Amino acid sequence: MEIIKVVNPQMGGKKAFELFKASIESGAKTIGLATGSTPISFYEEVIHSDIDLTDVTSVNLDEYVGLSRENKQSYAYFMNEQLFKYKKLKASFLPNGLASNIDEEISRYDDILTCHPIDFQILGIGSNGHIGFNEPGTSFESTTQLVKLAPSTIEANARFFDTIDEVPTEAISMGIANIMAAKRIVLLAYGESKAEAIYNTVHGSVTEQVPASILQRHPNVTIIVDESAGKLI
Repeated sequence: MEIIKVVNPQMGGKKAFELFKASIESGAKTIGLATGSTPISFYEEVIHSDIDLTDVTSVNLDEYVGLSRENKQSYAYFMNEQLFKYKKLKASFLPNGLASNIDEEISRYDDILTCHPIDFQILGIGSNGHIGFNEPGTSFESTTQLVKLAPSTIEANARFFDTIDEVPTEAISMGIANIMAAKRIVLLAYGESKAEAIYNTVHGSVTEQVPASILQRHPNVTIIVDESAGKLI
């Protein structure tokens, strides 16, 4: 693992963009994208650059079950507001949180990932070590799946909703095996609440109780942290 420490999320976004631009210039055609507050500074760098993404396909990590693409709390809406309405991509894929048949949607998304192997994957990390929405205890062999969100994840995401009762309790998420299939992974983490998870990811045992710890076995991972998130490593 390569560890890069930065002074704040803005500098983290700049560094992530440098790595992203290098991958695109080296021929990356499919990018894996994450949502939440962590990657916003990275998306800002992409938006304000002159990078051409018209030949690039994106595949998102996850989507809430029960929210339409037009819902302001959906990840489809987030991606449009943070990136897609500013940068034209060849194609963009997200799980359909309103799919009438979840099993068919899971199969469809795995097929998308098979047809579009990810060259460059952006990740965040939960305070419990989750990546995507793969909570502690998720099999390292998992592929796209329906997940029940842990109470800590629901609580952490409640800040984006009017009340905690509005936070969806399920999501469709890439599995850990899908994430590990990416050729290049860049994980971003900011703030003291992520410090223990980062320590366990980098220095802890590789265990399904800390999903991100599997990244120790990936050949090409960069972790970008601010001083608070990286204070234990």
